[in-house]
Amino acid sequence: MVQTRTVQLIIFCLLIISMQVLIQLEASTDSGDYVVLESLKEEWENVPPTWDGSDPCDDPWEGIDCNNSRVISIKLSSINLKGELSGDIEGLSELQILDLSYNKGLTGSLPQSIGNLKSLSILILVGCGFSGLIPNTIGSLSQLEFLSLNLNNFIGPIPASVGNLSKLRWLDLADNKLSGPLPISRGSTPGLDMLVHTKHFHLGRNQFSGEIPDQLFSSNMTLKHLLLEQNQLTGKIPSSLGLVQTLEVVRLDRNSLDGTIPSTLKSLTLMSELFLSNNKFTGPLPNLAGMNALNYLDMSNNTFSSADFPQWFSSLQSLTTLYPSLSCFRFIS
Repeated sequence: MVQTRTVQLIIFCLLIISMQVLIQLEASTDSGDYVVLESLKEEWENVPPTWDGSDPCDDPWEGIDCNNSRVISIKLSSINLKGELSGDIEGLSELQILDLSYNKGLTGSLPQSIGNLKSLSILILVGCGFSGLIPNTIGSLSQLEFLSLNLNNFIGPIPASVGNLSKLRWLDLADNKLSGPLPISRGSTPGLDMLVHTKHFHLGRNQFSGEIPDQLFSSNMTLKHLLLEQNQLTGKIPSSLGLVQTLEVVRLDRNSLDGTIPSTLKSLTLMSELFLSNNKFTGPLPNLAGMNALNYLDMSNNTFSSADFPQWFSSLQSLTTLYPSLSCFRFIS
């Protein structure tokens, strides 16, 4: 009798093990990816209630997208996540999109291992509470097209390795506490000047210092937005800025730039908005004749040498907003 019960118990245990194996075989989520998601789940507070079960792909976890059993996307914006971004994230080797935006409770530094996400094309961490240095390994994300780290508490320099992101279209590091010079390439060291396919440099409201390097700009660039407002930049506007014929919006306001405005700016005929206010510019007002798309121009709070009304103003047919206003100029008949 005892022997019969023992045999039955063994058979029961084997059935349980077989069922567990069968469940694992039927699960469509890669086991390694599942382990990583479980690690993130343990690290974070306020994960979605659907983050339960052992198959995030087939029994979908909110914010998780998969392809052929692999996790390719995590989109968890504005759900009050709290915690840190674990270095285990590197285990999601097929991850293409990581969007954790507007979760103020996500704090701490970005892990160095984030650079191992070789398939990542979109990284959006805007409006979180991340701090510390931006890891240099971010320059290893060779597929990255969209990088948005704005509205955090990052400090230190822009990693020169960002210049290696040859597919990058959007760079937004605004509203942090970043400092130091704008990095440009030197020898084998990369820099921002190498990002010739990037459409947006959003670097405003930081603590960048030093001059805007002349080497930063070239005719190969395809920039549309150059936003450098509210930093601690000094020196002159480089004449090479006029080489970037694709520019539509330039913000250099609220720095400590000085000297005269380079005449090369007038070649930027696609420019619609130009902000030069609150600097230390001197000399005559720049001649912007030919900038026919310009509709917003702010040159206020500088020390230009002439208050005479420039005749070329009347040629700017698209201009709707001007600072200082026309009342500040002396008209010459």
